[in-house]
Amino acid sequence: MVISVKSGNHLTTFLIRSVFFRKSKEFTVRSTTMVAPILGLALLFAAGTLVRGASQETAAPEGTNDATGRVTAPILADDGLYRQAWFLDSFLELADDLAQAQAQGKRFVILWEQKGCPYCERLHTDNLALPGINRYVRENFTVLQLDLWGARQVTDFDGEVLTEKALARKWGLVFTPTMQFFVEEHELKATESGFEAGNRQLAATMPGYFRPFHFARMFEYVRGRHYEKLHFQKYVAEEAKEMREAGREVDM
Repeated sequence: MVISVKSGNHLTTFLIRSVFFRKSKEFTVRSTTMVAPILGLALLFAAGTLVRGASQETAAPEGTNDATGRVTAPILADDGLYRQAWFLDSFLELADDLAQAQAQGKRFVILWEQKGCPYCERLHTDNLALPGINRYVRENFTVLQLDLWGARQVTDFDGEVLTEKALARKWGLVFTPTMQFFVEEHELKATESGFEAGNRQLAATMPGYFRPFHFARMFEYVRGRHYEKLHFQKYVAEEAKEMREAGREVDM
């Protein structure tokens, strides 16, 4: 009897001497006394091989370059914006993007940037380069990146279709980076014909570049719905106090 086990690129073959007899379309195995222990060793080896193969072939977490969790460097795209590989790529229909994020158990956020913005670059190379922050954002938020001067067509929550540049002007955005954190789907403000515009659907806004400590707290602030009872600055102060009391370093 021959047993072949394949794991990844490895093929392991075991040969076991047996005698087969055919009876009523079924096979009965009459083995030598060595079959049982050899078969046991074969299966044990196969299991170990499969486990090792699975470990070696497990895909790296999204946003990282290997199983150790090191963060993948951002991509500098042709439009001059830095991008994370895990940013949302969609049809830019914002109500649908929010619904998709919520279906995945995440909150929806829009990140506004522009070419040549030094603090936009720092957001990627400093803040999102930290594995803990990168992981928390990826696992809890759907991030859509828009260009303050962009020409792509976007459908606002109210149904109006306009360019990124026109949408930024409509929403009163004048600088980058700006992050807009949206309410959940059931909280969207409605009109007789649909929803109100996106700038009326915000849970919180990050106006400008925040250093890593404040940046991370903002995402926690939104994810935990702390905006329902606390101003962001008060939340940050309380978090910093708790961390210091626990003996943890706070770099604000």
